[in-house]
Amino acid sequence: MFTGLIVGAIAFVVVGVFHPLVIAVEYHLGKRMWPAFVLLAVGAFAGSLFAPPLGSMVLGSVGAGLCWSSLELVWQHERARKGHAKRNPKRPAEYYDGVKS
Repeated sequence: MFTGLIVGAIAFVVVGVFHPLVIAVEYHLGKRMWPAFVLLAVGAFAGSLFAPPLGSMVLGSVGAGLCWSSLELVWQHERARKGHAKRNPKRPAEYYDGVKS
């Protein structure tokens, strides 16, 4: 009866959690963490196949959020490189100027 409302609320929370998480992870750990997001997404998607309906919705939404966040992590690095987002001053300039990390 309230399935759509529940899924919408879950998606809202997932977006609200992962947006600042991506910014913090790129700032502190760098873009090289994107594979961890992908692996966690695969785990969440796999878990959603075996979970009860509500758990499946939660895990599916979290998996989609993690999958999108892996892309956003790389894009956040590009925003920092271009000066549109805050850079970590402890990182060498080469990190943002094209040298692979």
